[in-house]
Amino acid sequence: MTAAIPEQAKDRAVDGRTPTVVRLLVLATFVVILNETIMINAIPRLMESLHITEQSAQWVSTAFMLTMAAVIPVTGWFLQRVTTRRAYALAMGTFLLGTVISAVAPSFAVLLAGRIVQAAGTAVMMPLLMTTLMTVVPAQNRGKVMGNVTLAMSVAPALGPAVSGVILQAGSWRLLFVVVLPIAAAVTWFGLRKLENIGEQQASSIDWFSVSVAALGFGGLVYGLSLIGESDRRTLGIGIAVAGVLAIAVFALRQLRLQRGGTPLMDLRTLRYGTFTLSLALLSIGFLTMLGSMMLLPLYLQNVRGLSPLETGLIVMPGGLAMGLLGPSVGKAFDRFGSRALVVPGSAGIALALAGFTQIAMTTPYWQILGLHVLLMVSLAGTFTPVFALGMGALPPHLYSHGSSILGTLQQVAAAFGTALMVTVMSARTTSRIADGVAAVPAQVSGMKLGFAVAAALALVTIAIALKLPQRVAETHAGEDVDAGDADAGDPEVAEPIAVKA
Repeated sequence: MTAAIPEQAKDRAVDGRTPTVVRLLVLATFVVILNETIMINAIPRLMESLHITEQSAQWVSTAFMLTMAAVIPVTGWFLQRVTTRRAYALAMGTFLLGTVISAVAPSFAVLLAGRIVQAAGTAVMMPLLMTTLMTVVPAQNRGKVMGNVTLAMSVAPALGPAVSGVILQAGSWRLLFVVVLPIAAAVTWFGLRKLENIGEQQASSIDWFSVSVAALGFGGLVYGLSLIGESDRRTLGIGIAVAGVLAIAVFALRQLRLQRGGTPLMDLRTLRYGTFTLSLALLSIGFLTMLGSMMLLPLYLQNVRGLSPLETGLIVMPGGLAMGLLGPSVGKAFDRFGSRALVVPGSAGIALALAGFTQIAMTTPYWQILGLHVLLMVSLAGTFTPVFALGMGALPPHLYSHGSSILGTLQQVAAAFGTALMVTVMSARTTSRIADGVAAVPAQVSGMKLGFAVAAALALVTIAIALKLPQRVAETHAGEDVDAGDADAGDPEVAEPIAVKA
């Protein structure tokens, strides 16, 4: 995408301040992404109010992730065809419509439809934010600005259960949407007044076969992974997940073909940039462990320790707030010192916090739980911000929208996989311990400890990846490609984009 940057945005980017367009998009993205996890604590209320089972109620979160995974692959093409203002208006308008439908839903089916519409709007916002940021902010200032993006991309889902716990204390689950609606409407109105168009539109055709296969592949994979967590539908879930993987393989082959003589829906040439690919792997594992632990910890606090949704929210809130408050500071540190001083200790902190959770018991002090959760969130903040900046910075501008699309899609798949993996491990261990004669609650604690152990083991992989990341990445320019043979010929502290000319 060729950058056409308004003078005001350009000036604010150069002097180190966050451009207004990015501030507006961060605010809007925070509001919409918060809704991905805001329903986690509302499951018991939904079961009672709508007379549904726990498995059915879980779909208010599963359907959201499923829709995000199906829609995000289209955003790379979509963002190149429309202006920034039009993309913003369509995304927020769709989100507002879904929020209204959910708030007044007379039945579970209508609520589910509302959540799907919400997710369709949300799916556009993160790629729009990332693409705009990479266009208007120069490389030397991206760490600081990316710290604000961390607030939207990571802190919002982390705070979702805490916010919902506070709201649910006041009444019905419908309040979750009633409270969000005026805030989202105000953000939309203010954004449309102040938002400037960034970049130039590119007219291109769309391959509807790719759209269909992407929806079946990524959506099917997320759906299958969500079923694996349910013991009675695990076999079905595995089958659907495998079918999803096969559809993704067909999608990838189609994109490779389109790259030679057409317009790919998701440009896989982004994966030829080594720093972007490493960043993608680290972020996917990070999201996997974060969402997996977010699933296990509320189960432990409510099912084992008997806490209310509000009390659970208050325990996990300090970690989410710490993550958000540290985001800008971590970004400034990245601009000054580079990645390794942050990413390596951050990855180690993630593994250490998850290892600490493997020691939970029925009488573990709450201050210890809170401390471990804060350590986990702070470590994630120290990791995500520089890795976002490194990965996206390794791409040339014309691939920003595709890179953010791939990143957003894998985030949803990683979240679904993390949730499914942790629940499956916990359930299998719990069932095994009960069969051995252990009481139900201690057996469940044993299952949770094993789930955290699996997450800690995966977190060790992030340390190995962190050690391979460059200290910084050189700024790329539109149309530049670097031959693979020359990629690492320079300073190893500053990695040039690793690309192969198509």
